[in-house]
Amino acid sequence: MGLISVTLLKARRTLFQAAILFCVLVLLLWVSIFLYGSFYYSYMPTVSFSTPVHFYYTSDCDASGSALCSFPTANISFMKNERDQVMVYGQPYRISLEIEMPESPVNEQLGMFMVKMSFYTKGGKTVSSVGRSTMLHFRSSLLQTLSTVMFSPFLLTGLSEQKQLVEVELFSDYKTNAYQPTVGAIIEIHSKRVQIYSSQLRIHAYFTGIRYVLYNFPLTSAVIGVASNFAFLSVIVLFSYLQYIWGGLWPPDQVRIRVMMGDNTRIEQRKEEVRKRMEKESSQKELSVPKVIGPMKETPDFQGNDTVTESLLKEHPTEKTFSLLWH
Repeated sequence: MGLISVTLLKARRTLFQAAILFCVLVLLLWVSIFLYGSFYYSYMPTVSFSTPVHFYYTSDCDASGSALCSFPTANISFMKNERDQVMVYGQPYRISLEIEMPESPVNEQLGMFMVKMSFYTKGGKTVSSVGRSTMLHFRSSLLQTLSTVMFSPFLLTGLSEQKQLVEVELFSDYKTNAYQPTVGAIIEIHSKRVQIYSSQLRIHAYFTGIRYVLYNFPLTSAVIGVASNFAFLSVIVLFSYLQYIWGGLWPPDQVRIRVMMGDNTRIEQRKEEVRKRMEKESSQKELSVPKVIGPMKETPDFQGNDTVTESLLKEHPTEKTFSLLWH
């Protein structure tokens, strides 16, 4: 019964230790995943940003035909939730405008027209501006007729339309300034006769360095990041455990005991050597000194010296005793 009780007690203790170890490892794993996720979402900017562009213009003039009273203009904000900026400082972005235009006679006769974009800061100061020209893609009358005949079922049912998507690249490598951050932009179409269905502004980030690796190799980066955090946290927990149990990786008490044991061993060896040498000298003195008749109280010198040595060993068991034994 006693053996069974001891075995059960050891098994229970082992199971308890294994459960504690498992809980600690799971906790470290979750903390590692949380740290990597926090780093990823704080370090990685918005990859792409898209917003509709709504143009406005004045119509209180006496314009003839299909001409507008002013250029179509749109004001775009680069603030998410009116608080966070879309573009991060120092990150290059490609900015383009997609214009959906009908293949109408007015647009076909329009030819080339300008698209201007101006960035402004929080105070309304313009920090950068650019202008690009564009136009509809050319399609001959024969091609338009064949396309209309072939897609007539879709055109009649409304599944397809005669329109073109014109993409204008405004910036290929735009970087916002940290001292004058961009909070918005104004887009102008320099034509009073242009006809537009809808428009979309797209901002796409081009990553380099660590951001390139995190974006293009997300699974590999996640594994490496979580493993690195797990190893670092495990080392910290291990050293904390050693500090709590032993007082450190090399406990000072054990080191002190080992040093004192080594010192005591050397002291005992020196003590034995001194005793043997003094006994030898005293024996030589006894052989050389003639015998004296009568009682005489003799005290061997080595006993006195031995007593002095032992008293010094008790008071100063290290440096002073070594000096005495050497001398």
